[in-house]
Amino acid sequence: MRWLPCIAVCLLICNAVTPTNAEPDATGADCGCLWQGSFSEVAATTDLVLLGEVQRVKGNAVDLKPERVLKGEFWLDSARVWMQTQAYCRPSVEAFPEGSRWIMALAQIREVPEGGFNPSTPNESYGRPYDYALSSCGGYWLRVNGNTAVGNLVPDMPRFYHQPDMSPVLIDLIDGYLKGTVSEAALVEASRKRPNEVNELMLDTRSFLRGQDEWLEAETPDPGEPPE
Repeated sequence: MRWLPCIAVCLLICNAVTPTNAEPDATGADCGCLWQGSFSEVAATTDLVLLGEVQRVKGNAVDLKPERVLKGEFWLDSARVWMQTQAYCRPSVEAFPEGSRWIMALAQIREVPEGGFNPSTPNESYGRPYDYALSSCGGYWLRVNGNTAVGNLVPDMPRFYHQPDMSPVLIDLIDGYLKGTVSEAALVEASRKRPNEVNELMLDTRSFLRGQDEWLEAETPDPGEPPE
């Protein structure tokens, strides 16, 4: 039918600007740790904040290729970031596939606790000294898409939910917050705000779809289309 391409384009536009849906389950809520806060609250307490791409997944760790250092100092080609195993309060490595991009607020591993390394499973461990660990006890990571990020960014978001309903926030704005040039209030507003022109486009699209009901019913199907 002639109207299908129009509706497909409209739906693609709406999906592209719709805020991220909330996760069905909390991440790390059953670990027993206390919630330390959103990204805006915990990032300053960590050793390193990196924007990077997951190059490789090995055991319960990922190798993160840095694109931008937002806090701290880092000069290596990749950062080994250790995730959940045993009872450590960290997110599952399966949530960070190769090729995905993230902002991670990381704690450097300074010593391995007793039982933290098993030579029979070297790729499943607490982690190595001078590598990094990612905690699930706060908003320690944000998902990156292009030049924006989403995640548990600001204090009013649900605890242990890392894909809350929000609008994507520019990475430059997050970087400015970490550098002290952007306020937390500005981050909160950015996470809630959708540009006026996008709102108008979505309303126009919905009006278009609602107004086609009678016309769609009366339209004659194309001869080549199978009957419904």
